[in-house]
Amino acid sequence: MREVLTWETFGTASREVAQSVVDSGYDPDIVIAIARGGLIPAGAISYAMGLKAAGTLNVEFYSDVEETLPDPVVLEPLLDTNATIDKKLLVVDDVADSGRTLALVVDMLTEHAAEVRSAVIYTKPRTIITPDYAWRETDKWINFPWSTLPPVERKALEA
Repeated sequence: MREVLTWETFGTASREVAQSVVDSGYDPDIVIAIARGGLIPAGAISYAMGLKAAGTLNVEFYSDVEETLPDPVVLEPLLDTNATIDKKLLVVDDVADSGRTLALVVDMLTEHAAEVRSAVIYTKPRTIITPDYAWRETDKWINFPWSTLPPVERKALEA
């Protein structure tokens, strides 16, 4: 059994996460997306909050459905952490599954920033880090609308 997130429900989810951040009184200077899964949620949340300053940090952990690398790996291009010094950051990802990717990024950015908080659409019971903001908790595999279908392929040219 899987959790299926539709584009329409994603719109509601991202606005509700943004509302939770705003209602908490946290006023981040920069939204940091964990690429790739956090790119779309971070964009939606930053728009909902009216926050234009955004950055990305590319981390690879999942190699296939329910298959991971031994440890999360930060990939190039790297985030300019000098831009985060003394700033309040909101780190956004799609899910805190094991939580290892989110923990890696939060720990890394905490060395530079004034404050780091995290937000996800979903959190799972086994996560090693509890995000500051989450829309839902599930123990199911999640079908996100942006990653459910296989990558597009070049179509053959008709003769």
